[in-house]
Amino acid sequence: MIFQTVKKHVLIVIVLFTTNSMVHAQGLNIIPRPQKVIVGTGSFSLSGATKIIYDGGCKNEAVYFKNILKDEFKLTASVSERHGTSPDVAKSGIYLHIDPSKLAALGKEGYAIKADQSHVIVTGASAAGVFYGIQTIRQIIQNSSIPSVTIEDKPAFSWRGFLLDEGRYFKGEKVVKDLMDEMALLKMNVFHWHLTDDGGWRIEIKKYPKLTEIGSKRRMSETGTWLSGKYDSIPHSGFYTQAQIKRIIKYAADRHITIVPEIEMPGHASAAIASYPWLGAENKQIEVPISFGIKLDVFNVADPRVKQFIHDVLDEVMALFPSKVIHIGGDEVKFDQWKASSQVNAYMKEHHIQTPADLQIDFTNGISAYLDQHHHRMMGWNEILGGHNQNNDSTDAHASSKLASNAIIDFWTGSPKIVGEAVAKGYNVVNSYWWFTYLDYDYNTTTLERAYSFKAIPDSIPEKYHSKILGINTQMWGEWIPTVQRMNYLVYPRIAAMAEVGWTKPSQKDYRRFFDALVNGYLKKHWESEGIELSHEQLYGGDKAPKQ
Repeated sequence: MIFQTVKKHVLIVIVLFTTNSMVHAQGLNIIPRPQKVIVGTGSFSLSGATKIIYDGGCKNEAVYFKNILKDEFKLTASVSERHGTSPDVAKSGIYLHIDPSKLAALGKEGYAIKADQSHVIVTGASAAGVFYGIQTIRQIIQNSSIPSVTIEDKPAFSWRGFLLDEGRYFKGEKVVKDLMDEMALLKMNVFHWHLTDDGGWRIEIKKYPKLTEIGSKRRMSETGTWLSGKYDSIPHSGFYTQAQIKRIIKYAADRHITIVPEIEMPGHASAAIASYPWLGAENKQIEVPISFGIKLDVFNVADPRVKQFIHDVLDEVMALFPSKVIHIGGDEVKFDQWKASSQVNAYMKEHHIQTPADLQIDFTNGISAYLDQHHHRMMGWNEILGGHNQNNDSTDAHASSKLASNAIIDFWTGSPKIVGEAVAKGYNVVNSYWWFTYLDYDYNTTTLERAYSFKAIPDSIPEKYHSKILGINTQMWGEWIPTVQRMNYLVYPRIAAMAEVGWTKPSQKDYRRFFDALVNGYLKKHWESEGIELSHEQLYGGDKAPKQ
């Protein structure tokens, strides 16, 4: 009996080793790692006669795949529609198939691939699943062929996000679309767009034209690092018209990416206050700041005109973006101006508000209620919970009020126990913990391996609350990232690590496998073709790239 058990265990090890060896030998270096991969023999040859046959609602995916084959692999394929409930494999070809009955097994974004020498069938319960199956096929094409393989896969988390901060440095439509292309390849599905901050207002609001006439411009920018006192003497400006944003939204939707806009409030509001001074608690004219860091200027949340302004802005944002989630920031609010304002103090007394932190929750709950009325949901950085503010006196930061129950908490700072407290109170959480997810940090601080080691669900969270954690965000903050070259150096390859953290089951993560797949597979070559070379520092740690 003991011999049989040992024999069985040895057999399992041999099978696993053989399967992994076959995957590696066939070059199936797929990132994010799929749940199940079985490699067969032979391959499906791609040629000018290749047919892409789609059914259901995945015409866009078929055309997208055709363009990928042409642009990346110099292969021409035809696209045709097939009517019916299942693929008719009487003819050789690539079949893209939507099967709603697979929803329970694959979820909305999962997919199955069955490839042999005659056919390739990509099945999803929705068009998104088919799209992600196409991304996997992109990574396994070699020598104009798709290896015989069976793959079943679905994401570990529904929220797999990437934040781009353009409040500090405007990047432009092409850069945003290029990032979305890479997100799609890595099966990331949320583009968190940080559109307003102290250093710039980047979204056209038709009712308040000065937001972009004034707020999108600053006369120069701080350089080097925090509190350097050095400036470049170069004016910086830029914003997106609503017409441009609509084009970007369409581009994102075609890649199954939801854009979640962030409109900062009540802090990080200097660019707005520079545009309309009456928005500020001091009601004074200021300029768009030329230095970075936490500023004192905050919205006067006691003034009904300011609340109306915010509602008007949110009305245009909600009308523009399909996302039902609106991010309001809420981080790093300095309370000095509120404490000094007679109007704010009178408001607090009238409404029996005890501390500035309670005042922020009162304001935030009002915004949440307004969004709820319009069938939207508020999201904010974890300071909106109150009681976790390191930028103010501890008495001021203490809050006894409760945040609106429908809010989504974007956890970025403080002890991870905040995540446990939030989910225990019923809140949904996106984990954006800075120590692992901030891509503006150099490779000495956040190595590729550290980024990969991130756990969306902290070990301390009881299993009964795991479903409350929606997923992860990785952040590309912009204070010291004036150029696309510097941004790309910091984003790649760590974005791939974060993508696997968000997609692959934690039990299947393996850094050694990930690293081998990265350097030996499709991704590295693909990025090189895009002009993005991976250096020793990016792969192993260190930071020798130019800072500007």
